[in-house]
Amino acid sequence: MRKLLTIFILVAILVWGVGVIRDRVTLDDGVIRLHVVGETDSKEDQQIKLQVRDAVLQKINSVMQRMPDMEAAKAYLQENLLEIEDICNQVLASVGESAKAAVTMVQEKFPTRHYDTFSLPAGVYESLRITIGEGEGKNWWCVVFPRLCVATTSSEMKDTAVDAGFSKPLSGALTGQTQYKVRFFVLDCLGWLENWLHKS
Repeated sequence: MRKLLTIFILVAILVWGVGVIRDRVTLDDGVIRLHVVGETDSKEDQQIKLQVRDAVLQKINSVMQRMPDMEAAKAYLQENLLEIEDICNQVLASVGESAKAAVTMVQEKFPTRHYDTFSLPAGVYESLRITIGEGEGKNWWCVVFPRLCVATTSSEMKDTAVDAGFSKPLSGALTGQTQYKVRFFVLDCLGWLENWLHKS
């Protein structure tokens, strides 16, 4: 009886572990981050950074909502990098800023980030990166696919994530539900390991 119980526990742990690894793969292959880097840390440059962010989100949010998956979203962004860059530079010119913005699609290492309605574990993510000037200022991060940045409540965020193909346990972990806190911790540890192994 004790041997059967031990086997059952080991199988349960194995099944749970497979689920967590699958969630980590979902994050790696199903999320596109937005990363905006200000020119400097001055109050003025940081405000300009947010104006650039707002203009880009206004351009792409409705499009991202229609994207069926991450690959389609990535393809759209790659095809429209110059247009997005032009939008950024229009904002910069409108406020009298001489610096230019550079817009690229890259894979980047991200630390753990906590937002108002959700958290994202550390890891290597696909990123729409906008660098203003020399890019020596503070960063602004969020998620453009799925459209988690525009979810105003944890419930909306969870629905958006599930619609994008995230499992309910993964969505629960990202929104901080108590029963999934251990899952988030393990996902975060896997992400930090991924960051450590990733060559910049």
